[in-house]
Amino acid sequence: MKFLRFGAVGEEKPGCLGSDGAIRDISALVTDIDPQAVASGSLIGISQDAVDDAPIVTGEPRIGACMARTGNFIAVGLNYVQHAIETNAPIPDEPILFNKASSCISGPNDDVVQPKGSTKLDWEVELAFVIGKRASYVGEEEALGYIFGYMICNDVSERAFQIERGGQWMKGKCCPTFGPIGPWLVTADEIGDPQNLKLWLEVNGDRVQDSNTDDMIFPIAKLVSYISQFMVLEPGDIVTTGTPPGVGLGMTPNRFLKPGDTMRLGIEGLGEQRQQVSAI
Repeated sequence: MKFLRFGAVGEEKPGCLGSDGAIRDISALVTDIDPQAVASGSLIGISQDAVDDAPIVTGEPRIGACMARTGNFIAVGLNYVQHAIETNAPIPDEPILFNKASSCISGPNDDVVQPKGSTKLDWEVELAFVIGKRASYVGEEEALGYIFGYMICNDVSERAFQIERGGQWMKGKCCPTFGPIGPWLVTADEIGDPQNLKLWLEVNGDRVQDSNTDDMIFPIAKLVSYISQFMVLEPGDIVTTGTPPGVGLGMTPNRFLKPGDTMRLGIEGLGEQRQQVSAI
């Protein structure tokens, strides 16, 4: 199943792709795509037949963030071998974790807004997943069973805020619009092997990231298990799992985003995003 949310900001309705690829309005079947719907099993209980019987959404509606009201938004840093190499960072011995604010979440095609004082705005295509059930001290062998579904995340980053302003990375990771997710939340049963997915990103039509999740240092199962040793993961929590090489920070000379630039990014089986950079 490919769940999504559509409509104006703050007025999104729950949707799902029908067998014909059309967006179906499933608001008669579930109130929203949110942690409560995940925890209660409401989403799992929706059949493809029920989706195909739901009304077709006409026109070209705005696609919103595919998960509403998430609790924790956790990110993993330096989780691709070649990305660590391009940034001259040592290969980590354990996963590097940081927080992204849930307030930075936006729709997959909404503008990315350059914040005040920003000089080094960067892109990061990432595979993200949504937790499906409460996870605490989970073993790696059972970890994938705790995942409800997968989606694309652009972990937009302001490198000057992140690296040059002291303290934790989250300074450069949490500005509004720095967390586009979607377009779809694809249930885990539709993704065969999360460690063999192509992912890519283009800036102004130039493909700058082109990799595969098989380059991850710490695979998805390891991340679920590892994070659950330090905190309780709840249904609806989002974890975004790191970016492959090709970020602006890793280029010589560095290349950063400016208003008017466009990003297009995708992951195999999870759709595509497109954002334009705008000034605040």
